[in-house]
Amino acid sequence: MAQYIERYQRRRLISSYFSVVLSIALVLFLLGVLGLLVLNTKKLADHFKEQITISVFLKDNAKPVEIEQLQKSLAMADYTKSAAYISKEDAAEQYSEDIGENFVEFLGYNPLKNSIDVNLKADFVSTEQIKEIADDIAAKTYVDEVSYDKPLIALLTENVRKISLWILIASAIFTFIAVLLINSSIRLSIYSKRFIIKTMQMVGATKKFIRKPFIWTNIQLGMIGAALALIALGVVLYYANENFPELNLFQDLIVLVALLAGVFGLGVIISWASTHIATQRFLNLRTDDLYY
Repeated sequence: MAQYIERYQRRRLISSYFSVVLSIALVLFLLGVLGLLVLNTKKLADHFKEQITISVFLKDNAKPVEIEQLQKSLAMADYTKSAAYISKEDAAEQYSEDIGENFVEFLGYNPLKNSIDVNLKADFVSTEQIKEIADDIAAKTYVDEVSYDKPLIALLTENVRKISLWILIASAIFTFIAVLLINSSIRLSIYSKRFIIKTMQMVGATKKFIRKPFIWTNIQLGMIGAALALIALGVVLYYANENFPELNLFQDLIVLVALLAGVFGLGVIISWASTHIATQRFLNLRTDDLYY
């Protein structure tokens, strides 16, 4: 009978520890993913901004020397990420592939123009800056037209601003929720041992002596949960980097290590603080109040 009770209590203890570790691991994992989003919001925004293309269409009488000089000057400009010359023949071939029909043969001539496609650096992608750049390029006598998607740029800039704001708000809210969830799991674990705490206190044990094993145990559980969360985050980082190499997720290793260390440290700190508060609460309760 005694052995049965002992096994039952051991299973309950293991189950209690498992639930605490699992809750800590899940919450810290989600918090870590949100942290990765916060750190990489600018990278994601910059990636989409740098897909914006300014097409510089050249006049038919533009000289090869002028075209070459323009391409070189655009490629060397501070605002340029890349500048590629596209001849009217290449443009016609690409367009024919897109529509599935040779429109040059149908029309009898090629209506397209030689052009230079310019992709800007993310810091220069705004409605005002692009307009200034486009006006400067269009002022050249051998440039026929400068074309870009104005509504898309305005929409992208506005959405990036909104998304960045909401991610920061969500991070703050989720951090608060994470603290509450971990705290609740640990408090429930301590609650199941409230009679043991009070018994130790009644036989003369000091509060510090009583708190110490509970705090150390839950710190260990917090460390295990944080380690599991970091392993899961590592897997997510690996697959994200494999599928989106242009984001260079491992480029800022110091920031990334700081985030992972922060996740681990948060698990330990919350575990320590929650255990300290919970044990102190039961230590301060009267014996009669333990039943409620």
